[in-house]
Amino acid sequence: MKIARLPTADIHWHEDGDPDGPAVVFANSLGTDLRLWDGVVERLAGNGLRLVRFDKRGHGLSSCPKPPYSMDDLVRDTETLLDELDIGSCVFVGLSIGGMIGQLLASRRPDRISGLVLANTAAKMGDPAMWRDRISRIRADGLDSIADAVLERWFSGSFRGRPESLGWRHMLCRTPEDGYVGCCEAIAAADLSQSTASLRLPVLGIGGSEDLASPSDLVRATTALVPGSRFVEIDQAGHLPCVEQPDAFTGHLLRFLKEDLHV
Repeated sequence: MKIARLPTADIHWHEDGDPDGPAVVFANSLGTDLRLWDGVVERLAGNGLRLVRFDKRGHGLSSCPKPPYSMDDLVRDTETLLDELDIGSCVFVGLSIGGMIGQLLASRRPDRISGLVLANTAAKMGDPAMWRDRISRIRADGLDSIADAVLERWFSGSFRGRPESLGWRHMLCRTPEDGYVGCCEAIAAADLSQSTASLRLPVLGIGGSEDLASPSDLVRATTALVPGSRFVEIDQAGHLPCVEQPDAFTGHLLRFLKEDLHV
């Protein structure tokens, strides 16, 4: 177990692959931890890459500072973690809020991000009123009260019928309430449209055909803000295609690394 003691939070992280290879950094979604990427990391083995993933503050085994959080806080944590791990430049793969972190980090530190994968994310996700309603319900009744609705957005109907979907429900419900709420507040306050439109780097957008949290049209529109970007949609996948369709997700990622970034 690896913990980076940052000034702002203690961040749990894990590394696989070649420690001397090009760095690929993965940032996970709201209500999940770094196990989100297990299937992708397993399939990337043997490609000579340094594969780093982490639990953002308030999630997994990272510490949970008292909310509210801002997107600035999450980006600062991430940039400081890259410093701690001596990662000068990386390909950043972010899903949902992880993709928002990647967008803002790339706009502020273009020297740190050589390529960006925006999976199931957007420059602006939802509206503040929706997030306030979700926060109020969680504060009143806990994360379990929203879990079934979240899983409907996360996964296709066929995947929700499989026993393993229960593990993802348990992961969600075991997320610290303050951590989940803090990240909801960060998303609610963020509109990255202007900064994302200023990006000039290779970008791959990935959507899921059955994503009810960040529909493919929203991901496609965000990806299109960056000139020269590409977008792909994964069939039979909801908000977490790296879980439902890891072969397809990894295939698109590898093509991006090899054809667009020449990694």
